[in-house]
Amino acid sequence: MNFALILFLLSIATGALWLADKYVFRKKRPAGAKDPWWVEYGASFFPIIIVVFLLRSFVVEPYKIPSGSMIPTLLVGDFILVNKYTYGIRLPVINKKVVELNTPQRGDVMVFRWPVDPSLDYIKRVVGVPGDRIAYLNKRLTINGKEVATRKVEDYLDKDKLYYTPRYVEQLGKAEHSILVADDAPSEVPPFVVQAAQFPYRDRCHYNSEGVVCEVPPGHYFMMGDNRDNSQDSRFWGFVPDRNIVGKAFFIWFNFSDLKRIGSFH
Repeated sequence: MNFALILFLLSIATGALWLADKYVFRKKRPAGAKDPWWVEYGASFFPIIIVVFLLRSFVVEPYKIPSGSMIPTLLVGDFILVNKYTYGIRLPVINKKVVELNTPQRGDVMVFRWPVDPSLDYIKRVVGVPGDRIAYLNKRLTINGKEVATRKVEDYLDKDKLYYTPRYVEQLGKAEHSILVADDAPSEVPPFVVQAAQFPYRDRCHYNSEGVVCEVPPGHYFMMGDNRDNSQDSRFWGFVPDRNIVGKAFFIWFNFSDLKRIGSFH
């Protein structure tokens, strides 16, 4: 569902009612007369709808984590806030950038429109920026020929499924973050996925039994989930173009199952 489009259409509709009432119909009503239903339930909502539309389009947008691909950083059921202006100001609905600001950096957690189906929003971590050579071989991440530093920490316990997964702390960019890497999971992208993969710049990715090596094209980003063996990401469906960027995730504002999660991600 394109919520931005719905808000945009509601803003136009209620705004038209508000203007019509303010400059035409209100002058014709007798003094003290009750507002008609279309003013009470239509035009009166215009200020609220337009404020919500502007805040959601240019400042912050709420987002709910739907899957476990970003565990342990983000859990299923986390409600997060997404900064809409960090990577530039974009026109709502058409998502066209009109003001250049910052660019995504390695290590950022970013929400974007899935290249395979732009009606769906995905959230992953930026691993590769334009021009990078990304190699994920035998569960080790290398960027431009330099292996990304990691250190082993306490295993992660899945409280729902009651099993442990090896956890590591990885240094991408300025900040550290945790990742999960299952020792018993295969390193390679399944061959049937590789054969079916037909994404833009597919020729920049090379697959083998150890994993994948990709060269990130201009204006695109290579994304991976922190739950490395349970994430459908750029290894499977390719690069994320700049035009698909929604914003940078920065804050957990609620989780019905665990209130301690509030504010635990920034």
